[in-house]
Amino acid sequence: MGRWRALIPIGLALVIAVFGSVFIYSWMQQQAVPERIVQEVQKERPELVNVVVASTDLAAGSRLQRDFLTMTEQVKKNLPQGHFLDRGALEGRILLAPVQRNEPIIEHRLAPVDVRTGGVSALIPEGKRAVAIGGDKVIGISGFIHPGNRVDVMVTWENPDDGDQITKRVLENIPVLATGTMMQETEKGTTSPVDVYTLEVTPEEAEILTHGRNQGRIQLALRSPKDSEPVLTRGATTRVAMEHMHQLAGQSRAMPSPEPEMVARAEPEVSGNPSPRPEIVVEVIQSGRLVEKTFAQ
Repeated sequence: MGRWRALIPIGLALVIAVFGSVFIYSWMQQQAVPERIVQEVQKERPELVNVVVASTDLAAGSRLQRDFLTMTEQVKKNLPQGHFLDRGALEGRILLAPVQRNEPIIEHRLAPVDVRTGGVSALIPEGKRAVAIGGDKVIGISGFIHPGNRVDVMVTWENPDDGDQITKRVLENIPVLATGTMMQETEKGTTSPVDVYTLEVTPEEAEILTHGRNQGRIQLALRSPKDSEPVLTRGATTRVAMEHMHQLAGQSRAMPSPEPEMVARAEPEVSGNPSPRPEIVVEVIQSGRLVEKTFAQ
């Protein structure tokens, strides 16, 4: 009798355990997602593929190497056309546009397969030329000119007829291919850095730019990327600049009446000879020097 009393608690525990297991299993079956729903969810899951992306930021004109490329999973339906699934197919190709890190490499940003030389030469369109001009931070607008910008080119030279200086815009809306710095020897025998700007021009524009660089001083004017309209100007001379200053001061476009001290230098009248035309002597700063300009009234 004592043995049965010892087995009764064990039997009850087994019965409770069996019923509890059956209850928990039945409840889990009710909570489980039907197979049909699981299959539908799997069908809706986006398809992923391994594509070639840049492992670092790459500049235009770069020659692709294996170290510059890596593979990453991306949603197939979101990929642009022309993507690559094999890094080997991209080795040696030349970039025509900059690529950011983890950005897929696509065909339309690459030079043709037969172009294997990188640098600026790969970026020059057919029929265009690349011409470099040297300058300083003033010409380059304190470093604000970068590859991909567009600029106008202005040249200042001396008019051979009257010796006056004239500034005129000779080229407009010119693309900038590259910017950089080179070391140049100075008159004192030392070297100093010189900013270099490489512009994309036609053969005729290359001649104009080279002539202007050799005959005068060049200044670049940065354009807005949204502004492509041509503008006609008459150029700037000393007289034009003075007229503009008088306009800003609310005065007439005509030259002001000469002051007594300004005509005191005119030739004195001599009896029997016609009176000379009064003159206006104006002091103008040109190239850091104080120059006197004489104008007939």
